[in-house]
Amino acid sequence: MTPVPRVRFALRRSLDRALVVIGVSAVLLGVFQYAVMPVHDSPVGLLLRCLPLIFWAYIVGGVIAWRRRPSNPIGFLIVIAGVAIYLGLLGNATIPLLQALGAIFASVALAATLHLLLAFPAGRLTRPAFWIVVAGYFVSLVLQAPLYLLDPHGPFPPFAIADDPSLAQTSQHVQVVAGFVVMSAAAVVLAVRMGRADASHRRVLIPLYVYGIITVLYTPLSTLIGVDLLGLDPFARTVIQLALIACIPLVLTIAILRGGFARTSELEELSTWLGSTTRTSLSIEALLATALGDASLRLGVWVGERGQFIGDDGQVIEPPTSPTRAWHVIERNGRTIGGFSYDSALQGDADLVARAGNVVAIAVESEQLTAELLASRQALVASRERIVEAADRERRRIAGDLHDGLQAQLVMLALEAHRLASSPAADVPERALRLRADIDAAAADLRAFVHDLVPAALIERGITAAAEDLVDRMPIATVLEDTTDGTVFDPAIENTAYHVISEGLTNIVKHSQASFAQVRLGSSEGCLQIEITDDGVGTAAIDRGTGLRGLADRVDALGGTLHIQSRPGTGTILRAELPCAS
Repeated sequence: MTPVPRVRFALRRSLDRALVVIGVSAVLLGVFQYAVMPVHDSPVGLLLRCLPLIFWAYIVGGVIAWRRRPSNPIGFLIVIAGVAIYLGLLGNATIPLLQALGAIFASVALAATLHLLLAFPAGRLTRPAFWIVVAGYFVSLVLQAPLYLLDPHGPFPPFAIADDPSLAQTSQHVQVVAGFVVMSAAAVVLAVRMGRADASHRRVLIPLYVYGIITVLYTPLSTLIGVDLLGLDPFARTVIQLALIACIPLVLTIAILRGGFARTSELEELSTWLGSTTRTSLSIEALLATALGDASLRLGVWVGERGQFIGDDGQVIEPPTSPTRAWHVIERNGRTIGGFSYDSALQGDADLVARAGNVVAIAVESEQLTAELLASRQALVASRERIVEAADRERRRIAGDLHDGLQAQLVMLALEAHRLASSPAADVPERALRLRADIDAAAADLRAFVHDLVPAALIERGITAAAEDLVDRMPIATVLEDTTDGTVFDPAIENTAYHVISEGLTNIVKHSQASFAQVRLGSSEGCLQIEITDDGVGTAAIDRGTGLRGLADRVDALGGTLHIQSRPGTGTILRAELPCAS
């Protein structure tokens, strides 16, 4: 997908400044943590000096995710998880106040990482995941309390309000069991999500979820795995656990960068780009997909004539039926102008999707108008081609009729006149009478031919007289109703009106099996209105045959409209409106 050109604006600059403040604060806090850790040369001392690296890993990952997708809470959650881990690791500090904080938040790192894994990628929790996370924080904070409240020799003796180490130990066992249940439930949720991952995100989500399952299961099973299976000492088990937790922001950041979860800015960047006069020719679909961070997004423009959503490539975009896909309709002024499908698992914020639709609505409406204009232009070109073809066919027919009919007659008359000149005197009167009769017949054929081209009644007396002539020649009962009051119309309008009436009555005779027909002529609001009805079998349509199609093209060329209502068994109503000036 073509990347969106960068557009700098106030919101982006403000976000960048805030993230710089967070980064600088994290550096200072990490240095402070390093300074308050006990100093000795043992492996434990070295490990304590490396604890700020875990905190920094979360801050760096959170800042990258936050800047990449400001509208998604995942970056904020990574930063908060880093702060929670920072507080939990302060229990090893040399300052009593920091030790107190460490005693309270000693286990919260597990709940925070659990929250991160279950919230990715949308940054929000589903209902089952929500209760699992709540249970995780309960285990980490509430069940942690007896360890420092009931044991004067526990993590922070000043907090002890009773001296009952056995009860504290029992509470610790309860915490371990409850933690195992919570972590197992989280592993099940991640496994189900891994199985449901669609093809476009499977390469990113499956490694992430596998890593998450290993991390959440290692903590409650560290004794079984580390001691019974691997024979590790407590220090080694702790190092592995810290390493797994430290790599979570790295794995999440890689997933964000590789998974198509693209950079957004609360859609302001998108709207700013759309209003830019220097923008490049990117499709609205590409912009919207980039803004929402969903490479699988498909945008369709509503084309009313086709009753379908059409994409950039001309393909029909159907609303999805998959439970992992969602559909949003773009409306403007109560009118549907487009719609797009997106990954509902990736983008769980319906409000953000709606705002994105509103931002691109004007651009999509422009695309819709362009599509309709192109469709109209194509229809106009096709109409003109049909008119030209019809004119060519008519010219060929006229040429054929003249060549095979009238011309042949005139040639024969010329030959007869030549023979008459050399005939005996006694045969001249009889042959002259036959020649006169043949000349009269040729003249009659010529008048009929001219009438077919442009009726004399139409030229001399207008559309009303020409319509009366057509009605009088109908073989079935036909009525003319004229309310034009003798209005004189432009010759082009009258000529087209005549062809509409002629073609309509011809179709009634040929195809309708009707016993009655009616022609109505009227003028209203600067239009000549024609209506032809019959009581025949119906089923007429503009797209059947060349006659009505040619009429529609003639009417359309003058800016008029032609409609047919023809249901089986109910007859046919042909209506035409021709704009005119009297």
